[in-house]
Amino acid sequence: MVVILLDSLNRHHLGAYGGTEFDTPSIDALARRSLRFTRHYAGSLPCIPARHDILCGAQDFLWRPWGSVEVWETSIVRLLREQRVITTLVTDHPHLFEAGGENYHVDFTAWDYQRGHESDAWKTRAASSAVGAPEFWEAGPYALSRTYFADESDYPGPRTMRAAAEWIEREARHHERFLLFVDEFDPHEPWDLPPPYDTMYRRAADGPIWPPYATRATESGAVAPDAADHLRGGYGGKLTMIDRWLGRLLQSIDAQSLWDDVAVVLLTDHGHYLGEHDIWGKPKAPLYQPIVHIPMLVAWPGIAARDVDALTTSVDLFPTIAEVFGVAPRHETHGRSLLPLILGEHDSVREHVLAGVWGREVHVITRAAKYVRAPANGNEPLSLWSNRWSTLEVPMVPRLRMPPPDRRATLDRMPGSDVPVIRQPYRDGDLMPFWAGGEFTGNHLFALDDDPCEEHDLAGTAVEPEMAELLRTALLDVGAPDDQLVRLGLR
Repeated sequence: MVVILLDSLNRHHLGAYGGTEFDTPSIDALARRSLRFTRHYAGSLPCIPARHDILCGAQDFLWRPWGSVEVWETSIVRLLREQRVITTLVTDHPHLFEAGGENYHVDFTAWDYQRGHESDAWKTRAASSAVGAPEFWEAGPYALSRTYFADESDYPGPRTMRAAAEWIEREARHHERFLLFVDEFDPHEPWDLPPPYDTMYRRAADGPIWPPYATRATESGAVAPDAADHLRGGYGGKLTMIDRWLGRLLQSIDAQSLWDDVAVVLLTDHGHYLGEHDIWGKPKAPLYQPIVHIPMLVAWPGIAARDVDALTTSVDLFPTIAEVFGVAPRHETHGRSLLPLILGEHDSVREHVLAGVWGREVHVITRAAKYVRAPANGNEPLSLWSNRWSTLEVPMVPRLRMPPPDRRATLDRMPGSDVPVIRQPYRDGDLMPFWAGGEFTGNHLFALDDDPCEEHDLAGTAVEPEMAELLRTALLDVGAPDDQLVRLGLR
């Protein structure tokens, strides 16, 4: 199996999902031979929580904001290694090598880290060969790293795809069973681009390459119209660039004649706001469709291309991989295997999905509706569950490093585990992670089929109590902390 994870991939801008603004010929070509999942959703957001969902099969966001594989968990790649399946990670994702994500890579048989993206502390002095836009955290790591990119092929994304393609060409045929996991950070910011992508969708190369993470962005003046056009063009350029290099990886699968033997999955961790609902980036806000309704393409040996309209979510990849390779989880997981959908044995594997960011709204999504539940009376009670406390931080914003547990902490147990875990309660006024702060806009309810752009809020109508009860039941089903139910006014 080859799993290709592109970061911050907005499905609405992919040709395979009806997008027309930006060119994505390689993704579109993969879609023509794939099962195209049309109701696939993110679970835990943002980056590292989403990877926890995929690699550990258990939703993260109800218990903690951002952190490593915990001591009571066994990642899918460790399970595979124990059964002599070769597992390889090829990535340029810096958060996997920073505090908070630093042990996701260690279970792979081998890993290849292509350096220099975003916050990666790679270089200590500048070179003189830079291309692209110069502005980005002038005191930060990327300001130095980008000076080592002499042309397009030097950027981390292209290097990652080339390294993955070379692994296919040199290694794939030597292993009876393997999982190649390509965790590619593009089209994530910074939208720093070489020619011709720097002006492919925008008038000038110079300008902002990182959007403000803002709600009411144009209304408040945080994003001017010219900046909005420039930023959208930057995202599009990064998307088209990484799509081109994805084509290099797909060509290697062609050249090795592997389509009859290898399953290829393309997915993302979450989407990205590019002005929809006047939101930019990934700020503190409800999870509207551009960020939570995500693409997934599955090219499966012997299975013809078609649309799969079943409801699915990120944690479903773990049990799918486990079933393919004949391994069983050791900790409590929340996913449903996709194999019955892939093989056409069933039309659905779940009735709803849960999604959210720790400390923010909790969402329950069905085929027909999305219900967004905000805290009922202040953002408390709320607790953080983790035994890897020192890693709970946002590396790029050191002042937001979580304080250690204090006298309020107790020992508890995760569902299905006998391992003691530190449970730290928080109250309004305590330091919180970036994504957990800010004001709430109340509950929201949208009929997705009739209102795909989520313009007509049905919260407060006769439908809301039914969705609130579904959310309460869904939280109980996964053993969510009791303070989540109290915080949301569901108990």
